[in-house]
Amino acid sequence: MARQRLRSVHEAERLARRRVPRSVASFVEGGTGAEYTIADNLRAFEEITFRPRAAVAPGKRALETTVLGSTLSMPVIVAPTGMVRIVHRDGEIGAARAAGAAGTAIGISTLSSSPIEAITAATTGPVWYQVYFAGGREGAELAIDRAAAAGCTALLVTVDLASAAGRERAMRGGQIPTRVDVKTALQYAPEMLFKPRWVADYLRDGLRIDVPNVRTTIDGPALSAAEASASMRHAAPTWDDLGWIRERFPGRVAVKGVVTADDASRAVDLGADAVIVSNHGGNALDGTPGTLRMLPEVVAAVGDRTEVLMDGGIRRGADVVKALALGARAVLIGRAYVWALAARGESGVAEILQMFRDELGRTLSLLGCPGVDALDPSYLDVPNWWGPGGRAGGRTVPA
Repeated sequence: MARQRLRSVHEAERLARRRVPRSVASFVEGGTGAEYTIADNLRAFEEITFRPRAAVAPGKRALETTVLGSTLSMPVIVAPTGMVRIVHRDGEIGAARAAGAAGTAIGISTLSSSPIEAITAATTGPVWYQVYFAGGREGAELAIDRAAAAGCTALLVTVDLASAAGRERAMRGGQIPTRVDVKTALQYAPEMLFKPRWVADYLRDGLRIDVPNVRTTIDGPALSAAEASASMRHAAPTWDDLGWIRERFPGRVAVKGVVTADDASRAVDLGADAVIVSNHGGNALDGTPGTLRMLPEVVAAVGDRTEVLMDGGIRRGADVVKALALGARAVLIGRAYVWALAARGESGVAEILQMFRDELGRTLSLLGCPGVDALDPSYLDVPNWWGPGGRAGGRTVPA
């Protein structure tokens, strides 16, 4: 009997939890502090409802769009996520293959588990490199040059993680190790015993927990995951760095981690080709509002001066439609694809991207909208308590 394709992110998560150890599932699921921001990312989508057009002729809906100079088959992009090989040995390479086959882009984290050259070689789609200052400015310069040489078409400069953010789950044991040694083997052995398939895959892959794209000198060794994570908090990028980054990288440059009008405008003034409304998926400052709430403010501030993307809380094609109607050019999915990767590897990512494509087209049809480029706020009803810049059914929402 043929295996049924993944029908939802919820199903992918359920299957993933059956396959991976508890600490790995907690690593995917968890955020910082009390995880208020994770909850609000999801809740914001629930608060917005649709205003469909009735009696609109059926037909194929146009999903294609252009983002950061690349034509994509749909406005759903695989977000950069660190160390995803821990959930499945296919890792970033499998995710990149799936993204390319789906006709969309993938963002690759500085803390990726595979060399950037191997990732770009694996996909037919655009690859965007997310740069942290891991290894200091010297490490960032090496990584930027390496990403350009590997064929990355855009650079995502992440600006919302200037300090280590506390994960309370980690204090309760909900974390993954940054190295494999006797101590961690003994600590994690009990939960590993109940996940033999995951353990077997991980053993076949050599028990590696490394970040091969982070170096401090061109001929030096790659830093460990622990070293890279610590170093990037000691040299976080500032607005003063955007100039030399743009000069050094030949492709498009986006600023990721913007949630206010002031920061969005400043990014555009400094030459950003796009801003990404993001609160790091709830892994930076806990208590930051859901990104969908902040999207109208950012869109109103930058107008048509740059592209606006967003991530955070996107689990369905209907969520994508809501973000696009509020002004986003495209969205990035993080946990949604990571759960699918954890459940079924590369094929899981391919299935969840197809799910988004199907739901996106179906939602547009039911909404009576011809395509993603035709979406605007008049297709939505936004609560009156939302902030300035939002619109409800074509009516400006009061501040």
